[in-house]
Amino acid sequence: MESKVLGILGGGQLGRMSALAAARLGITVHIFCPESGCPASLVTPHFICADYTDKDALKAFADQVDVISYEFENIPLETVEFLQDLKPVYPGTKLLEASQDRIKEKTFLNEIGIPTTRWAPCENPRDISTTLEQWQTSECIVKTARFGYDGKGQIKLRDIDNIPEKWTELNSQHTVIEEIINFDFEVSVVTSRDLMGKIYSYPPVLNDHKNHILSKTTYPAPLSDTLSSEAVQMAETLAGQVNLVGVLALELFVTKDGKLLANEIAPRTHNSGHWTIDAASVSQFEQHVRCVCGLPAADPAPYRPCEMINLIGDDVKDIPKYLETPGAAVHLYGKTEARPGRKMGHVTVLKNS
Repeated sequence: MESKVLGILGGGQLGRMSALAAARLGITVHIFCPESGCPASLVTPHFICADYTDKDALKAFADQVDVISYEFENIPLETVEFLQDLKPVYPGTKLLEASQDRIKEKTFLNEIGIPTTRWAPCENPRDISTTLEQWQTSECIVKTARFGYDGKGQIKLRDIDNIPEKWTELNSQHTVIEEIINFDFEVSVVTSRDLMGKIYSYPPVLNDHKNHILSKTTYPAPLSDTLSSEAVQMAETLAGQVNLVGVLALELFVTKDGKLLANEIAPRTHNSGHWTIDAASVSQFEQHVRCVCGLPAADPAPYRPCEMINLIGDDVKDIPKYLETPGAAVHLYGKTEARPGRKMGHVTVLKNS
């Protein structure tokens, strides 16, 4: 088997874990990132530090690799379009473009038959008042359509009298209004699809958040077989519709009346899939590398129930405890400064049953 050279746009922890998985398969990884000392650059000697708009640097990057992927969805679309003329880039721009804009994302999901919460585009405070009147409610969530993650770029409205004041906090006129729903919990499904069109999915997992940031993922999720199959089918429908090559994640709400509503798409490996490194035969990172590099996707075969705990900010100080915890696998991302909300690493605790 000829080993390929994989280029990854982005140098965060997802790129780092993808590079480590690639090394197991004998695949060399080159990282392109505008930040020096980024986590991914610490595990491979091949690193270009340049802005995503630097076409000369992008051309040099493309010349060094056989295939290109990306590790987060806020890579400029123009960067990917430029590189696509030079080397294959997976996943493609259709998925990336949809995931970068919540209005496009929800429109696309609804068009392919995947339900979401009620939503409406919003350009000014009057749109909020009109929508709330139409929905016959006094509360909603308003999110910036672009560049929001981990709770950033969103406000919750429960009092229609302070709409203009709260609106200014978003500092954007390209926003989306979402209905506040009564849900039991959140789950996600990580799905892969290779160049031959073969799809494999990991089972749904339960996600718990603190301050809008994922704090814990539990495998398996407490879903009935019917709901579990439905969640997987939604993710696989999405993968087929965008001709996915690589890995994506679909986040879902489970409502009080037992329905599934899509929340967000991640066109990449996902925080809720980190448990697969230690509790499945093929991790989401190896699966992604396999798919984009032209290798066959594999049945992930999860074999142990587990909990994945994010180490956020000062949580990293708990490392001594986890190093002595039976069944705990510690993963640190090489970040030197612990800041509030910053993901410093994760721990997967394997369960016996």
